[in-house]
Amino acid sequence: MLCENLDAYTEIWADEEFARHIGGPLDRHGMWHNLAGNLGCWALEGVGPWSVIERETGLLVGRAGLWVEPGWPGVEAVWFIGRPWWGRGYATEAASAAVAWAFAQRPGLTEVVSVIRSANVASARVAERLGMRLDRTEHLHGGEKNIYVIIRAEWAAHQRAGEMPHPG
Repeated sequence: MLCENLDAYTEIWADEEFARHIGGPLDRHGMWHNLAGNLGCWALEGVGPWSVIERETGLLVGRAGLWVEPGWPGVEAVWFIGRPWWGRGYATEAASAAVAWAFAQRPGLTEVVSVIRSANVASARVAERLGMRLDRTEHLHGGEKNIYVIIRAEWAAHQRAGEMPHPG
């Protein structure tokens, strides 16, 4: 259950550098509400984020998966990896698993998006490693966000070519 990891999540989300592109740091109370929203996404939309656990240590290193809400540009691949684990490929691996799962579980889904602030260069690079391309900009949650997109056929082609990390 996510609440068992509330303190570990709070430690990650309290880091100002980690949280600067996602609305700012959260305290324990704010993190609880954030996790409740994630569980609600699963209940209401049938998708949501998963915990990302480092295999070697068993430590919680972040969260990744899918997100969608009313008025959102589509089913979104999301990744939130704590700063101590940046640069290890966890975001790309976890987001790749999320995109693969989305296309496998939703046969009618034509594309997966990622919503990224223009200043978040590291996340834009992850999206590009997933094969996503910058498609457009939309005003979401009070600001302009870049919308990266990969369509099902592009994803399948990248998987066949071995250009994408294979989940699992």
